[in-house]
Amino acid sequence: QLQLVESGGGLVQPGGSLRLSCAASAFTLDDYAIGWVRQAPGKEREGVSCISSLDGSTYYADSVKGRFTISRDNAKNTAYLQMNSLIPEDTAIYYCAADSALCPVGFAFDKGVYNYWGQGTQVTVSS
Repeated sequence: QLQLVESGGGLVQPGGSLRLSCAASAFTLDDYAIGWVRQAPGKEREGVSCISSLDGSTYYADSVKGRFTISRDNAKNTAYLQMNSLIPEDTAIYYCAADSALCPVGFAFDKGVYNYWGQGTQVTVSS
C-alpha cells in the first residue's frame, strides 16, 4: 500500500527555517506528482507547493513564493519542502500528498486535491 511519512516539523522562531521530508514507501516517488498541503486551526486546507513527475515543474502558493522550495531526491525516494523566512501565519499541520504525474491546477491546487496522504507534521512559528 502506498505510504507517505512526513518528518521535520517543530517549533521555530519567526524568520527561522525548517526542512520537511516526505518519505515514500511501496511506490516509486518519481512516478507521482508530490504536493505539500497545510491546514491551520480553524482554517481551510491550503495547497502550498507541488512538484510534477513529468518534468520537475514546481508550483507555489502566492503566500509562500520566494520563501519555500520543493524538491525531490529520487534515489532516496523522498521529497522535501525547505521553508525559510517563516512567519507565524505559516503555523499549521503540513501534509505530504501524491497523485498522478501532473500537479493539480487552479482550484484543485489551491484546495490540495490529492489521492494519497501522509499523516502530517506540525509546524509552529512563534517567539
